[in-house]
Amino acid sequence: MERYHIGVDIGGTFTDIVIFDSYTGSMDVLKIPSTPEPENAVIEALSNLRIGRDEIGIINHATTVATNALLTKSKIPRAALITNRGFRDVLEIGRQRRSEIYNLYFTRPRPLIPRKYRYTVKGRVLYDGSIYQELDYEELKRIKKRILAEKIETIAVSMLNSYVNPSQEKEIKEFFSDFKGKIFISSEVDPQYREYERTSTTVVNAILSPIVSSYLDKLSNGIISLGIRSPIYVMGSNGGLNTISFASRMPISIIESGPGAGVMASLSLAKKLGIENVITFDMGGTTAKAGAIVKGEVEISNEFEAAGKTHSGRSIKGSGYPVRYPFIDLAEVSAGGGTIARVDEGGLLKVGPESAGSFPGPAAYNRGGTEPTVTDANIVLGRINQEYLLGGGMKIYPELSWKAIEEKVAEKLSMDAVEASKGIIRIVNNAMSRAISIVSIERGRDPRDFTMFSFGGAGPLHSCDLAEEIGIREIVVPRNPGLFSAFGLLTVDISRVFVSQFFGTGIEESFISLEKRALDSFEGENLGPIELRRYVDMRYRGQSYEITLEYRNEHDLYESFREEHKRLYGFYSDDPVEIVNLRLIATARVPKADMKKVDGIKTEPRIYRRNVIFLDESTETPVYIRETLPPGFEGSGPAIIEGYDSTVVVNPGWEWSVDPYLNIILRR
Repeated sequence: MERYHIGVDIGGTFTDIVIFDSYTGSMDVLKIPSTPEPENAVIEALSNLRIGRDEIGIINHATTVATNALLTKSKIPRAALITNRGFRDVLEIGRQRRSEIYNLYFTRPRPLIPRKYRYTVKGRVLYDGSIYQELDYEELKRIKKRILAEKIETIAVSMLNSYVNPSQEKEIKEFFSDFKGKIFISSEVDPQYREYERTSTTVVNAILSPIVSSYLDKLSNGIISLGIRSPIYVMGSNGGLNTISFASRMPISIIESGPGAGVMASLSLAKKLGIENVITFDMGGTTAKAGAIVKGEVEISNEFEAAGKTHSGRSIKGSGYPVRYPFIDLAEVSAGGGTIARVDEGGLLKVGPESAGSFPGPAAYNRGGTEPTVTDANIVLGRINQEYLLGGGMKIYPELSWKAIEEKVAEKLSMDAVEASKGIIRIVNNAMSRAISIVSIERGRDPRDFTMFSFGGAGPLHSCDLAEEIGIREIVVPRNPGLFSAFGLLTVDISRVFVSQFFGTGIEESFISLEKRALDSFEGENLGPIELRRYVDMRYRGQSYEITLEYRNEHDLYESFREEHKRLYGFYSDDPVEIVNLRLIATARVPKADMKKVDGIKTEPRIYRRNVIFLDESTETPVYIRETLPPGFEGSGPAIIEGYDSTVVVNPGWEWSVDPYLNIILRR
């Protein structure tokens, strides 16, 4: 009786849980503060569910454990790298490029593996796959002895040209077969050329594997201890689910686990509403993220820098650890409800990047936090309920918001708390509008052709302001926007990506070989039929970057490449075109949540009024309780719509209505 599907999204501030009833199409939601040990919040929440343990079909989960490990480096295992003689410092040398070329204080992150644990061995494979020098097993014996003496927990192996001929990497792996830790070879993790990126990807995977494996073991054992025997899946960076076994051996696949879930939820809802072009806006407690869905397709990138820095929503090249694995392309800024406002030494108002998180949180939470945050500014302006959040589950203290903003911001700027709060909102809006510009205007897209999907606990508070600033005319605020990403976990299938270098001939045979590798990876996992989609990475000969296109037949491929190159870069050429990599997306279907229309509900809307300060005016404003609004209900701004998990601010000049799925549609 697999009646219930459960989605769990662990964020920096809250853990969101969605329980979908596949029999009735109804959905229950729960929002609880995140815990220092993230699995504890999940296990505790599941233990309190009033449903039969045998009625739970699947549990889909998004986690930040991999990202946090790279950011904090507090639980990094002792790791070793084995590579060719002369290439010990490939992680140190990297690529000689700097995004901030005028920053005299720019520093690159330290390699995840210190130099003393990077070992080299004689042996060389040439560019064509031929063996120039055999492995030196005497050196390997000495390396093995040192690795055991240093109590190394995990090993990464990256040899030159192993993407052409992996034999020497496989020999090393076999030589260490009695090693009690984990060992990863680059020809299995990332079989592509460019030795720095391949080595970095393999090292990150090797270091994350013990951390992610331990976390997932604790999570699954805790869930099993509750009497729940349902399969557990983990959200991947590419917008698909992973089994626990795959996520444990390929943890690079879940580094960006959480952020993509909201985009996939938006894709599912957009298809329901018949909307092709969407800008997603997700604002939570610590960050805000913008993404794009273009002609019904989510935008994917094949490489990113884990734990890298961003500036105005753009990734700073060279500030993180390169990882080659597909991820949903998002622009992210440090702008959330918990983002802290301050006055700097020069007397300028700054907002972020520091965040109060869930503990102590905004001053209004009365958990010891005294720094003014974006949430506190919204409270001072009357945009948020002045007594409680989470439907009464969390009491708030507006007087603490006023005190924090007056003492830490307003007095230093010689203004009152209201004007200071307006300034905080304007600054954070400006940062978030830049993120939206990156995924739209900077890529040659007119925002007026897009609908904004606004979600996250804080997103709907700011969406009208952002839409007005950037020119968007329609906003969709989904049902339960604060838990929309958790719902997104229930809208996707299991998906894995496989890559191989292409050497110029036999494209069909090469794809067949890649497909066998993909199907073998699912062996023993008791999943349904596997669907395969083919892609190619192409470029003009001599270019250092590629464009990924879906492969249907070789006849139309080159013309499609030229069209896409012109769309992206404004020109195309008659120069020779080459295929660099073959890609395969393997998909296994799992049960999914299906958002259904709500019929026959005729509730009487609950309305009260309070003074709300918008950026340009202050007015007595109607406040609607969202859960009492029936389908078809309409209104106009200014208005506030309060829900269990989020509040919608409707600016003056906007019209709004409730659609049959209980989404709120705003237009101007």
